[in-house]
Amino acid sequence: MELKKLFKVSEYEWEIPPRGEMRVPGKIFASKKILEEMDDKVYEQVCNVACLPGIVGASIAMPDAHWGYGFPIGGVAAFDPEEEGIISVGGVGYDISCGVRTLTTPLFKEEVEKELPALIEALFATVPCGLGSEGKIKLSPSKLDEVLVEGSRWAVKKGYGEWEDLEYTEERGCMEGADPSCVSREAKKRQHRQVGTLGSGNHYLEIQYVAEIFDRKAAEAFGLFENQVVITFHCGSRALGHQIATDYLLVLSQAAKKYGIPIKEKELVCAPIKSPEGQRYFKAMLCGINCALANRQVITHLVREVFEEFFPGRAVKVLYDVSHNTCKVEEFEVEGEKKILYVHRKGATRAWGPGRKELPEKYRSVGQPVIIGGSMGTASYILAGTSEGEKKAFASACHGAGRTMSRHQAKKRFRASDIVEKLKKRGIIVLGKSKRGLAEEAPEAYKNIDLVIEATCKAGLARKVAKLVPMGCIKG
Repeated sequence: MELKKLFKVSEYEWEIPPRGEMRVPGKIFASKKILEEMDDKVYEQVCNVACLPGIVGASIAMPDAHWGYGFPIGGVAAFDPEEEGIISVGGVGYDISCGVRTLTTPLFKEEVEKELPALIEALFATVPCGLGSEGKIKLSPSKLDEVLVEGSRWAVKKGYGEWEDLEYTEERGCMEGADPSCVSREAKKRQHRQVGTLGSGNHYLEIQYVAEIFDRKAAEAFGLFENQVVITFHCGSRALGHQIATDYLLVLSQAAKKYGIPIKEKELVCAPIKSPEGQRYFKAMLCGINCALANRQVITHLVREVFEEFFPGRAVKVLYDVSHNTCKVEEFEVEGEKKILYVHRKGATRAWGPGRKELPEKYRSVGQPVIIGGSMGTASYILAGTSEGEKKAFASACHGAGRTMSRHQAKKRFRASDIVEKLKKRGIIVLGKSKRGLAEEAPEAYKNIDLVIEATCKAGLARKVAKLVPMGCIKG
């Protein structure tokens, strides 16, 4: 990206002054190095989003931003429903509520290393993964409706987890207002055996250890200590979320024409938040979030079953569950006035600062855990949200390393066997359902996670709490 097109606010914050039809400035949080290597399409998409009706503050991109459909992946935008604000499929993405959950254990790295090969094999056999993967839970449309309304609460009620888990899940495991009648029969049909499955692509399940603590107070609140073994997994709403997005792209395309909304890119199709079309998509999208939350809750139960076999009586607890493909109704202060906004986060993680009532009481004094997954074979991080980030970026942070190479490019350049062997030499066991999937997810296809985290924290969006290093990884 050409720096001359940007105004430098600070070392880690850059602005695109409004021009043409832009209603607000663009804002990119990144270091000079990250910006120079960032796809020019990100600049274009940030500007396009800034032209949408009812946008508030700025069109924002995170340090891990890269080209996406409509919105950049790593994009954040808030819309005011009282000012003709819109809701957009492109601002949420196809994998609705794709997110990350970290589980803590009382185990030390040395204890788990002895059992690691067998443990990874057991998890690989127990947690369904891969393209089109199906689990043991088979749901009729009416039973699936319960999942879409209740989210993680449905899973816990059915015995897949503990009530305490809900306290450490965004929205306490359930988005109110979800309406299954807004979800197509096709979407429900595709999901009937996918609750409790990882899926494919960049989804994973990883056994990690805490390599470094940066913030003792926050780490203690989160239940983290050095050399502790944790489990992190990344997945979303599977086929249901994808079908909801596919269905509503057509609906919102027609709505954009109906309401005369000018759009710069076909994937930015949208509808006024208060319109019937906008509300139908919003209620369907909430169903997608609840489906993803239930999915991650069932996987939590499966992981616990495996760990109980290997380490009886050693409790596996939920640290936190965060999504990064959502649109949520939140209150923020804008130019001295409190406003209810529809905040789109596509490839961006919500990051509440300290004191927020939405947080578990245990975390309220230190801020929300922000789980940032690295690429296969590199570190992941636990951050904490900040009050500064609430003001600068509508309480948002990055969500991962961010791709620098397309899946097609990575597949041509890397071989799965080479990746597995290279990681094995570093003591990391990798099991995958697909050679193609492993090649597409080569660590070299992603940005340097350490630089992305540095930019996120130096920009004030979050602060570092702990660094997690992989021991074993399962990929779809």
